[in-house]
Parts: sequence; structure tokens; C-alpha cells
Amino acid sequence: MTALRAWFDGRSLRERRLLIAMLALAALTLAWAGVIRPVDDRLASARTRHADAVIRLGETRALVDAARLIQRGGAGRLIAPIADEVRARAAEAGFTLLSVDLDGPDRVRVAVQSARPGALAGWLARLEARGLLVDSAAFTPNPDRTVGATLTLRSRAQ
Repeated sequence: MTALRAWFDGRSLRERRLLIAMLALAALTLAWAGVIRPVDDRLASARTRHADAVIRLGETRALVDAARLIQRGGAGRLIAPIADEVRARAAEAGFTLLSVDLDGPDRVRVAVQSARPGALAGWLARLEARGLLVDSAAFTPNPDRTVGATLTLRSRAQ
């Protein structure tokens, strides 16, 4: 340590100031890279996991409520035409439908370009609770962790 102190004292005033500034910047960089950055990354990851968990909880609660309603036989009857009902429920859930085509008096074919799988399942459960049944469904995965869907829905027998 004495040799280091002697070496430091042997430098000019300008060199000593530059060495002190260099050590201070190195310490700040190490503190940022070794402490602040990893803590910030972990906090951001925790926030993302929390938001996903809250969404999954809401979707699960909606599915449970819809299943209980169906089990009690409380599924509603349609008061609007089936295509209008599907459009209204999709808008309410925040889905953009590519197409809604009538496939008979009580059937409709629906195409959804992109939706989160859990949100789509919750929407379908709510449709069933309102008296619409899924007759057929085809799902295609998208690269952004969403799915596209082609659905055939029919009204519950009156």
C-alpha cells in the first residue's frame, strides 16, 4: 500500500485529479452494472409477472362465473339476431372480428385475427352463458404468443 501511495504522490496534480476522476467513474459504472441494473431488471420482471397474474386471475374468475351460470341452467336466451349479438359481445370484450358470416338462421361463422388464448377462452365462456354455443373452433398460433381463430357459433336450442 505504501508503494501505491508513493506512486500516486509521484504524479503531477493534474494526473492525480484524472486518476481520482477515473476511479470515481469506474466505481459508478460498477455500481450501476452490478447493483442498479440487475435490481431494475428484476423489478420490471416482477411487474410483468404480476400484471400477467392479475389478467389470468380475472380471466379465471370470469370462466368460473360463466361455468357456474351454465351449471345452474341460467344461460340467457338471445334477444338480438345472432350476428348482432356476437358483434356486440366481441366489441365489449375488445376483440376485432375479421368477419361475421351467417351460416344459417341460428349459426354464424366468426374469424378473429389475433387474441390472447385466455381472453378468447373467457369470451367464449361468456358467450355460452348468454346462450351461444361453440359448434366448431380452429385455432392457429401467431408468432406474438396470440392465436387466430375461426369459430362456428350457434344459438342454444329454444
